[in-house]
Order: sequence, then structure tokens, then C-alpha cells
Amino acid sequence: MAVLDPRVVEFIHEHYVLTLATSFEEEPYCTSCFFSFLDEENSFVVLSDKDTRHIRDASHNIFVAGTIHNEARSYDQVRGVQYQGILIEPTGELFQKARKAYLTKFPTAVISTSTLWLIDLTFVKMTDIKLGNGKKILWKKL
Repeated sequence: MAVLDPRVVEFIHEHYVLTLATSFEEEPYCTSCFFSFLDEENSFVVLSDKDTRHIRDASHNIFVAGTIHNEARSYDQVRGVQYQGILIEPTGELFQKARKAYLTKFPTAVISTSTLWLIDLTFVKMTDIKLGNGKKILWKKL
């Protein structure tokens, strides 16, 4: 499996909310989700009810996209990640690993009855103005 650049992983771990975009019948939709990250799997872990619009959409079209970004107040602070992935419901050992990661980051979620989901990353683009204007870090799953 292709390894994500450590600068991307570090940025991801510094944040706790991502934007998740879905599409069904040519109609886009997006939401914000708290997330944890599984480094070895290159996957985000999110918690959401099965009857939410974004999960219903993804049940018809598993291909999702989104962003994680900082709150830049000026151009020289611009940093963010754009991603594409596949939304899946983890089972077995992967579910246990995802649950542990999510509850470590968000312990109060232990009382939630929502479903855990994985966003298995297929593409990542990181923008960090400190790398130089127009420079990006790109990653694609092999």
C-alpha cells in the first residue's frame, strides 16, 4: 500500500472535523463530521446514523470526497487536504480497530447508537502555502 506523506498525516491528526461530500442522482450534498484516522489503512473513521442524507446517498454511490482545512486568516496560512475515497461500513477486526481509534479521540461517543463508517482514501491532495506557491503534495492509492 502506498504510504501517505508524513506531513499529510501530521496535518490530518491535528484536526477533528472533515467535510464529506456525496452525490446521488446528479444531486450533490455535503456535511461536516468528526473523524479519527487509521494511519495503516489510510482511512478516516466517522460516526453517522444510517438515515442521514449523506449515508443514504452513499448507499447508492459509495464514492465520496471532502476536505479538511485550517481557518486561514491570510494567504500565508493556507493549508488543507482534499480527498476522494470509498465509504464502507467496517466489520470484524477492522470495526474493532476503527471503534478504538474513534473512542480514543472522542470518548463521549461511547454512548452513541450511530454507525461507524470508514472512508477508504483513494486520492489525497494537500495544499500548504509554506511549500511554495502552487506546490502540492499528491497521493493516490495504488
